[in-house]
Amino acid sequence: MKKVYKYGIWVVIIAFTLYNSVYFRKLSEMKAPAKTFNAASYAQDMLNNKLPAVTEKAITIDELFTQIKSQPNEAFSAYGHALTIGSIRFFMVKGAGEVDAIDESDVKLVTTGHNNVYIATEFVFGNAIRDASGLINLNDFSNTVDLSNISSEVNKIIRAKVIPPFKAVVKKGSKVEFTGAIELNQARLNVEDPEVIPVTLKVLP
Repeated sequence: MKKVYKYGIWVVIIAFTLYNSVYFRKLSEMKAPAKTFNAASYAQDMLNNKLPAVTEKAITIDELFTQIKSQPNEAFSAYGHALTIGSIRFFMVKGAGEVDAIDESDVKLVTTGHNNVYIATEFVFGNAIRDASGLINLNDFSNTVDLSNISSEVNKIIRAKVIPPFKAVVKKGSKVEFTGAIELNQARLNVEDPEVIPVTLKVLP
């Protein structure tokens, strides 16, 4: 009888311990709310606060082309950026020139170094500005959607804030200063008539 009593006490102790060790919570309480990446805010901060230092130090497009023609490997290594492996590289450049022609999709400039460049004023898409900036680290992002959204938001700002005031005043013969991004393919290198995706555009008085 004593043995049965002893076992009964142990059963009560074990049951009491288990009862106080196990508890349940609603699944909704356990799930931490996912932090949503704000691509628009990121792009705004990038353009307003981070990119000006990059464009200030950017190589002139005329100097870049001079170096590419003489030492392409060194120029690509020193000034090119990309988030993926391959021969495509993006370059942040600056320059000045005179407007030679204007059409619906771009403005043709003859630079002070006598290179023809085309400032995109209609089709501003892709990753040129994002990648040429050199500011993006792939390890800082958990998915490619966020990276794509950064490019989309950056391009949206350029189309809304940079291009319209430029198009409103530019004309043939205007002197223009610009900063922007260009894309070059080292495997099929061609620096004739490059397209510049603008970051800043200024028509000189």
